[in-house]
Amino acid sequence: MSDSRKVALVVGASGIVGRAALAHFAAAQDWQVLAAARRPPADSANVRALSLDLLDAEDCRCRLAEHPEITHVFFTAHLKAASAAEEVGPNLEMLRNLVDALEAEVPGFQHINLMHGQKWYGNHLGTYRTPAKEDDSRHMPPNFYYDQQDFIVARQRGANWTWSSLRPQAPLVFSLGSPMNQLLVLAIYGSICKELGLPLHFPGSRGCYEALYQITDPQLLARSMEWVATQPQCANQAYNITNGDLFRWKNLWPRLAQFFGVEPGEVQTLSLERQMADKGPLWERIVHRHGLAEHPIDKLVDWRWGDFIFNSAYDNVSSTVKLRRSGFHDCRDSEECYLEALEQLRRERIIP
Repeated sequence: MSDSRKVALVVGASGIVGRAALAHFAAAQDWQVLAAARRPPADSANVRALSLDLLDAEDCRCRLAEHPEITHVFFTAHLKAASAAEEVGPNLEMLRNLVDALEAEVPGFQHINLMHGQKWYGNHLGTYRTPAKEDDSRHMPPNFYYDQQDFIVARQRGANWTWSSLRPQAPLVFSLGSPMNQLLVLAIYGSICKELGLPLHFPGSRGCYEALYQITDPQLLARSMEWVATQPQCANQAYNITNGDLFRWKNLWPRLAQFFGVEPGEVQTLSLERQMADKGPLWERIVHRHGLAEHPIDKLVDWRWGDFIFNSAYDNVSSTVKLRRSGFHDCRDSEECYLEALEQLRRERIIP
């Protein structure tokens, strides 16, 4: 094996983005891969597991000291808390502990990529400037993305390593234990509509139904992670990343209904959190009858997240011009991407 082969450490490897990154780098010929998490995936032919507690500085140093070969780090970890303010401290601490350990114990460390998102622009707070651009003004904090970014910029000054960050919108991938995932919200909702013989009514607001929206194919996202982490012109820069197109739910909805084998229905605004609160036993019956993977419904989906997604009655649009100018030109058709992601859930026996 060539000494020039790159070694990727994927941190948060069991999460939504981490899982996509892991699959990408494991399939690449010129990468070795370490998968780090508190509960890392099992070793495979191309991936070595690394148990890592990011909130324990000493554990980080001890574990990383065993892997001085690491060259590139892909930081996708996120610790959810009860409020945005409470998220700041632990998410900043995880990054600080990791960088401390990398600088102290990993002499070949070259680059760290931070995974942020469109919440950078305040899309979780309401209407925001669109298309969002990387140099737009920040919204009123708290937002742990800002704290991580400020830390990494200050820490990198004068160092012999570089950083990059990506801001995707809605990566479509299955990840158990990550219920804030709109793909699973839609997949479980549509499967329950099919089971009950109901049309696939749009459960959110008409404004959301008609607004512009964007998503990110996980494979495309993983390719962009490799790109910004290895191209010199991308060093110390932040980039938006999406499929590169836009869609409206009202146009996609009939195709989604066809996938589930039900009528499209109408806009029927309701609270998924309330309406789905009693659907656990129904989901168990669906799982047993169709021989699906036995995951409790509350481990798959957070209906409150669905209520947020489907009631965002404003455009979600970000510019990807900066990334394209760097030389990355991959794109996807988002409607096709959505249908392919649902089909993958079907193949994996997550939905019938």
